[in-house]
Amino acid sequence: MKAVRFHQHGGPEVLKYEDAPDPKIQANEVLVKVKACALNHLDIWLRGGVRRWQLALPHIVGSDIAGEVAEVGSLVARLKPGDRVLLSPGISCGQCEACFKGLDSACRNYTLFGVMVDGGYAEYVKSPEMNVIPIPGDLSFDEAAAVPLVYTTAWHMLFTRADLKPGEDVLVIGAGSGVGTAAIQICKLVGARVIATAGADWKLEKARELGADEVINHSRQSVSEEVKRLTAKRGVDVVFEHVGAAVWEDCFESLATYGRLVTCGTTSGSEVKLNLQNLYGRQRSILGSFMGGKGELMDALKLIGQRRLKAVIDSTFPLQDAAEAQKKMESRNFFGKILLRP
Repeated sequence: MKAVRFHQHGGPEVLKYEDAPDPKIQANEVLVKVKACALNHLDIWLRGGVRRWQLALPHIVGSDIAGEVAEVGSLVARLKPGDRVLLSPGISCGQCEACFKGLDSACRNYTLFGVMVDGGYAEYVKSPEMNVIPIPGDLSFDEAAAVPLVYTTAWHMLFTRADLKPGEDVLVIGAGSGVGTAAIQICKLVGARVIATAGADWKLEKARELGADEVINHSRQSVSEEVKRLTAKRGVDVVFEHVGAAVWEDCFESLATYGRLVTCGTTSGSEVKLNLQNLYGRQRSILGSFMGGKGELMDALKLIGQRRLKAVIDSTFPLQDAAEAQKKMESRNFFGKILLRP
């Protein structure tokens, strides 16, 4: 098969479109012919090298995958060749206490497609049967590939971790990101008020189209000051954060008393300062969040299949142009998901 692999860590130039061995499935696995694979910042970090993840090289990244079933193992009963499917991006053991509780990402053996196993920058990928989900409704392969990671992450952050309630005020950082577009829609669906941030006016216009009630251009406005103005100095109930150091102070200072800040990423750095007096004095909470469970993805998919939530797609590239697609992601000049098509 054709695939995009890297044989060493580095910049986009290390990505090579080349022949790779066809995946061989086990009895409980499914071979999927990839029709679309969405990019994530994780792909870029892995390409550059992550110290705690020692990848076997050459390696294929890509966590968000949709396609057709090409072959099923002898123990697979609910799927057949030709089925239109998407893959739940997180792979867990399915046998530990965390997995039994539906807390997939707390499994000690947890990984993602494209991390410790090969991912979707390829013509074919193999998957455990438990990760293979029929595409709901009339979603296209592109739409299906743009959903799994961002909606699993946003659902887990907003409901499981931050316990979002109707009528609350939510500050969504990075409205143009895949997870930001998912968060805006989820918040509006449950009746929350959304204040969204981005660094370009054209992104803020698109955020309003998705349902954002108020917008802040963080390139020329103080986020925390604007939040105070928009909430009559009260602050927001929930901050949805995935950027890290560059926005941390503004995010924390935007919280109301009893407000909850939930974070899942550190694209701008992981070292931050914290004023403990403002934490306990105003009874705020800081919540870490990492991915989510298959059950949370299934909850989101029901609404996506009904077109009450939607995948937001910025652009598509042929698989052989994966380096150009990653360069676009690094440029931040996009809104929603960037896709590859084999």
